Amino acid sequence: MDGVEAITFDFGDTLVPFPAGSMARVLHLTAKLAAKLVGCSVDDFVDVWGDERRRQFDEEVPEGREADMDVRLLRVLARMRGRPVPSNGARWDDAALKAYSEPREIEAILEAYADNFAGNTPIPPEIGPMLGRLARSHRLAIVSNWPLALAVDRFVEAAGWLPHLSAVVVSHRVGVIKPRPEIFDIAARILGVACGPQILHVGDDIGADVMGAHAVGWRAAWVRRKPEDSYLPVAPPAPDARPDLTIDSVLDLESALGLSAARSGR
Repeated sequence: MDGVEAITFDFGDTLVPFPAGSMARVLHLTAKLAAKLVGCSVDDFVDVWGDERRRQFDEEVPEGREADMDVRLLRVLARMRGRPVPSNGARWDDAALKAYSEPREIEAILEAYADNFAGNTPIPPEIGPMLGRLARSHRLAIVSNWPLALAVDRFVEAAGWLPHLSAVVVSHRVGVIKPRPEIFDIAARILGVACGPQILHVGDDIGADVMGAHAVGWRAAWVRRKPEDSYLPVAPPAPDARPDLTIDSVLDLESALGLSAARSGR
């Protein structure tokens, strides 16, 4: 691992675990506000949200696109207000759905989601100090597939991680998901480090993180343990992937890189 100048981290289930229960709580809290605005029950909103989430993943992820949460919300509100679901596998006409909601409603619900996300997702206490130590010798960034960039931004700010990071690159802003090369290229450009083995990407998803990093010449560390009931999707299996490092937890990274207690300042 000599020559590594920058380290990028996946967000969900790498830096922060996301069991299904915590994500369900965030959605339920957000649904309370949405239900008041729309005039529906919380359970109905949650059910339609889940249906449209599944539809988005089926449609967008195979094409390398993020299942953007703002688009999902537009569809949910249209359905709650009587717009029929497309039949025979047809896609939504998202432009036409704008007639069923106001921009202020979309903004208010997404703001509530981001606040609930940041306020109800536990911050792993060991991550901030680890990032602080690594930032003394490496440029650091988050490179994440996530359907609402605002939620990641709010969490990272609440966690106090921003001073250690040179960039927070989220698929919702980029328009594509890992393993597409564009998201890695953008991260390298912001970090000011050319794509190559001098960048190490750390993630839990073999198909998205390891294969994506290797495709642009980066090195990759695979975090192999995650919550058994994780809410997050994963890329298709990649049996030929060979991580440069395999670690049980992201907290094992420093020792795997040969950073001793003295060097890391612990």
